[in-house]
Amino acid sequence: MAMFDGMNATASALTAQRLRMDTASGNMANASATRGQMVDGEWEPYRRKMVTMGSEENRPSFASQLQNAEREQTSGVQVTGIVEDQTPFQTMHQPGHPDADEDGNVQLPNVDPLKEMVDVMGATRSYEANVTVFDAHKAMKMNAMEIGRS
Repeated sequence: MAMFDGMNATASALTAQRLRMDTASGNMANASATRGQMVDGEWEPYRRKMVTMGSEENRPSFASQLQNAEREQTSGVQVTGIVEDQTPFQTMHQPGHPDADEDGNVQLPNVDPLKEMVDVMGATRSYEANVTVFDAHKAMKMNAMEIGRS
């Protein structure tokens, strides 16, 4: 294990959790956007986005895991993608809305503010936990340098 592997793994988790918070914030900002994307010449409401994460290792086989364990490599977190939530849009009857159909119904984004708040709180807690781990790594390195100095 290299000297900064633990800190690098924690830093990758911090970056991933930051993106998760940014994505949830974007979802909240577009929670009422009825014109999110043009599809086949018609506007479609904003579709909720979610961050997917995985290990930085892209080789999930047993042999590769064993090989990494032999080399004592650590890995961090990697954002594998941002995917759109495929749940159906909400429909509301608003005949005067400019995006209403001939029946007066308007399709609204599939963003649930409660879900987004829970996601932001989870990301915040994960971020704080990783900051604590990063600080512990830093303190251990400082103590090791003090021992080496005396």
